[in-house]
Amino acid sequence: MKAPFLRPAITPLFVLLLVADALATCGGGGGGGTGGMGSGAMGAEEVVYQVPWQAIKTPPPAGSLVLYWYPASQNEWEKSSLRNSRTLSVYAQQCVTMAVANREMPNVETFIGTGKPPVVVLAQADGKIIGRAEGTDGKLNVSVVEKLVEGEMKQRESAIKTQLKDAKDTAKKGDKAAAIVSLKAIVEQKCLFPNPAKDAAGELKKLGVAIGGEFYPAANLDRSLGAEVEHQMMLGLAAESQDRYPEAEKRYAAALKLDPSDPAPRRYLGEVYRHQLGDWDKARVVFDAILARPSDPLSRAVALHGLGKMTIHDGNFPKGLSMMEASVAAFPLPLAFRNLAVYWHSEGDRVKAAAYTKQALALDPADPFNLVFAAAFQAGDTSAAAKAEAVKVAKANDNLMCASYNLAAIYAQAGQKDRAVAMLKRHFFDYERYDAVRSKEMMEARVDAVFSSLFADPTFVSLTSGADGKLPLPKKMGRR
Repeated sequence: MKAPFLRPAITPLFVLLLVADALATCGGGGGGGTGGMGSGAMGAEEVVYQVPWQAIKTPPPAGSLVLYWYPASQNEWEKSSLRNSRTLSVYAQQCVTMAVANREMPNVETFIGTGKPPVVVLAQADGKIIGRAEGTDGKLNVSVVEKLVEGEMKQRESAIKTQLKDAKDTAKKGDKAAAIVSLKAIVEQKCLFPNPAKDAAGELKKLGVAIGGEFYPAANLDRSLGAEVEHQMMLGLAAESQDRYPEAEKRYAAALKLDPSDPAPRRYLGEVYRHQLGDWDKARVVFDAILARPSDPLSRAVALHGLGKMTIHDGNFPKGLSMMEASVAAFPLPLAFRNLAVYWHSEGDRVKAAAYTKQALALDPADPFNLVFAAAFQAGDTSAAAKAEAVKVAKANDNLMCASYNLAAIYAQAGQKDRAVAMLKRHFFDYERYDAVRSKEMMEARVDAVFSSLFADPTFVSLTSGADGKLPLPKKMGRR
């Protein structure tokens, strides 16, 4: 049986809501912080290990495993404990693809059996079924699914360790060729089982066979250590949510120290550096480390987005754009879709900007920040009715401090200069806490097309005088 990979056309119920309860992160322009993804419906204590479920558009890599989840309903999808798990998130960095599906897949009865959703199926990349976990009364507890995956992974790793031992014995007996074949087979499973693969590479080196590339250890799935990692992460998220960014940095760093192979603490730490503290040198180091190591799709997407955003700000537009496009290809983040919309709007391509705005909004259509963001582009429409509707959205969300930048964009395009300037002032000096961040966002405001009506305005020029100067100014601000 071929692997039943999920085409977007056959997952109409869930594909547009793969991160439906992810609260759009706040900030200037497209947002950021809180690890790249906050949470509205789920409690703050649950968001730190959001499992990267998504519809897979191409067949999974050969040799990998796939966990297919068939939710019983939209409600079950939104509230399921399967959305949050350190165990599943860690396995997502070890070539275990987390795929959300529905009953419209071809041959679905053969694949998931006669069980009634919710059902989770663990399968090989070629479609061979390994095991199933079925829910009761429309619910499936994450602990059951964790045991299903853990059981298979432990069994396979035990077999690989036995294979490694046998290969060593074979080498000692003088059959070097046979030992090399067996050891190379172990190395080929580096993504699923990095620890035995590293040992096998070491044995091959002894036999005169060099294996290139780095071998990073797997994240530690010890329950007690994992609980402490999560505890530090939750303390960090609570501090970040209360604007205590140095404390958040300290807690995320503590979590990373406990398990340097877990990408989640790096992801949160990188976003604190990039978005909250404005320390882009540290952010780059952290994001580069995520991309250099085996990481789950969500962490890779956040790292690619962060690097792309910083690269664009530093003036390398093509490279930064390609990174942000790679981000949404890795995992569909509202954060990245919004900033792609910002990019194309500032490039004067309203069609592409609208398309990316639509994709961001589709991922969380009820989130206030997403609504304000979409209204900011709607306000640029030539239609008076469109501008009026955008202003209506702005007035309904005037108290949303983290949306001040986009509220300013709405008022600026609607011709309400004083209100726009007031919102920008609130953003720069009430919402943002650090000059390193202010200087970058003032610079972005100076080149953002949504503020084109203010570019030559003395009040606007004065308000953004702390801009870091890294982007070329539009002609209306005196560029020669």
